[in-house]
Amino acid sequence: MSLPAFLLRHHVTITPYRGDSAYGPTYGDAVVGVRALVAESVRQVRDKDGREVTSTAQIIAAPGLDCPPGSRVVLPSGRTTTAISTARHTAPGLPVPACTEVMCE
Repeated sequence: MSLPAFLLRHHVTITPYRGDSAYGPTYGDAVVGVRALVAESVRQVRDKDGREVTSTAQIIAAPGLDCPPGSRVVLPSGRTTTAISTARHTAPGLPVPACTEVMCE
C-alpha cells in the first residue's frame, strides 16, 4: 500500500545526484512537481558516512522516489537544499503505507 496522495500537500523539484566526474558532481534531469509532505524543522541526523549533521527539512514522498544523498532539492518555500539521507519505509503485510523519507541540509 502506498502513501495516499491526499497527504502529499506540497510540490518539490528534485535533481538526482549521479556521482562525481573530473569536472565535479553530475546530476540527472530535474523532476518538477514531485508531490510530497515537507516539514522544515531542525534535527540531528547521520549522513551516508555516519557523521552527525543538522537537517533543516524532512520530505515524505511516494515509494520509489529517485533522490540519492547529494541530490538537489527545491522546497516549496523556494529554498534550494541538498539531500543528506534517503530512507525507504515499507511494512509488507501490514496495513501501513510505504513511503520514501529524505532528510535535507
